[in-house]
Amino acid sequence: MSNKLFLAAALLSALCGQAEAASLIADGAWNTFDVDDLSSASGNLEWIDLDGNALNFDFTLTESAYLKVVDGGFAGDRFSVYDNGVLLDQTSAVANTYPGSIGLNFDTAYASDIFSKGLFLLGAGNHSITGLLSQSALDDSNLPINATVGAVSLTAVPLPAAAWLYLTGSALMGIVSRRRKANSLEQAS
Repeated sequence: MSNKLFLAAALLSALCGQAEAASLIADGAWNTFDVDDLSSASGNLEWIDLDGNALNFDFTLTESAYLKVVDGGFAGDRFSVYDNGVLLDQTSAVANTYPGSIGLNFDTAYASDIFSKGLFLLGAGNHSITGLLSQSALDDSNLPINATVGAVSLTAVPLPAAAWLYLTGSALMGIVSRRRKANSLEQAS
């Protein structure tokens, strides 16, 4: 049990230098959150800020964007992700590989197969993203740790590659058509 408290304290102390993030912009930057049933003001497993208060990420989209959610605390954690109180889905299920931890390197965690992650397409409108730890990594005694760190990121949806191919193909077809027309006019004269 003391091992669990030590690890939870280590994760929280690593975050002390991080600023709280209550709003998101579609810039791809990671915005951290904590989960800790001992530090949470409610004593539950919702995403919290450094003060132990429930944390939600609020933003308005004029166009679609991708929301990424990743766990960096302990491999084996899983989150339920909500938008305006409606369940979007859970992050991917992963095997417990305690004490595997990435800490605050969320790009590495997102690229790894051992950390839970989710990718959600959000439409235009107002969004309030919250989450819960739905599955905790287990410690050496097979007890849930119930403490972790994770992050969310918002990225604008890029113009699909197919659209660029269509535009390029249309331009090439126009050039070929004009050349054929020019060649047929030359042959007619």
